[in-house]
Amino acid sequence: MLKSRLITALILIPIVIAALFLLPPAGFAIVTLAICMLAAWEWGQFAGLASSSQRVWLAVLCGLLLAFMTFTLPAYHPVHLPLIAGSLWAALGWWIVALVLVLTYPASASLWRASRVLRLLFGILTIVPFFWGMVALRQYHYDSDHFAGAWWLLYVLFLVWGADSGAYMFGRLFGKHKLAPRVSPGKTWEGFFGGLVTTGIIAWLFGLWAPLSVSPVTLLTCSIVATLASVLGDLTESMFKREAGIKDSGQLIPGHGGILDRIDSLTAAVPVFACLLLLAFGTL
Repeated sequence: MLKSRLITALILIPIVIAALFLLPPAGFAIVTLAICMLAAWEWGQFAGLASSSQRVWLAVLCGLLLAFMTFTLPAYHPVHLPLIAGSLWAALGWWIVALVLVLTYPASASLWRASRVLRLLFGILTIVPFFWGMVALRQYHYDSDHFAGAWWLLYVLFLVWGADSGAYMFGRLFGKHKLAPRVSPGKTWEGFFGGLVTTGIIAWLFGLWAPLSVSPVTLLTCSIVATLASVLGDLTESMFKREAGIKDSGQLIPGHGGILDRIDSLTAAVPVFACLLLLAFGTL
């Protein structure tokens, strides 16, 4: 299991980095849209869509929605446009709600367990802001520097990967106290703090070597909140998987499960980071 995870990661990470720096914004948006469609297909399980055809239609409708939203905007999408800004602020609100749902689970499930509409709404609030967070960060100062946004996205990706890897290693070595046993019994407080230490090192190294031109206070605040959001994204998907009675969201990625299993942390971290950096702190 660990061997296949490492092999897959070694293959996927260079591909992701190449896509960040080599694809133009339009191409990057298309790739992100395809990932969101796959995520929507897997989310169908969480919403109680039993048949494959229903889940395919959900993926198609998600793709059409994102494509329609994209085509209604100018070629270069300023983040302050109502559609993008509204999506990012909605993400911030949704993840606050998700935190409450996770902390009060399983009692909270009584509010949404029987409602397919609510579970579909949760999927929209997870996937759509993730798409706009990715696009907004990639287009960050694109008119003056084609790679500025790629560096920011790479930074967020490394934060999330660092938090995940650090939590896994520290949890395996020192984990004794459960973080959220009713949601994800495998996660521990030792792993949680190990992930924070790992992301702290990554933030420090990026601050030294990468061209991230913001104040240290802004970078630190956005990084801490995004890291905490990444943990919440992971726990939230675990909560929905538990309710759906499944271990993995899919089998698309060998050793890693499905698309949602790989981007669950990013669906929270990316839009929250983009909202704070670009809107709350006004780093436009």
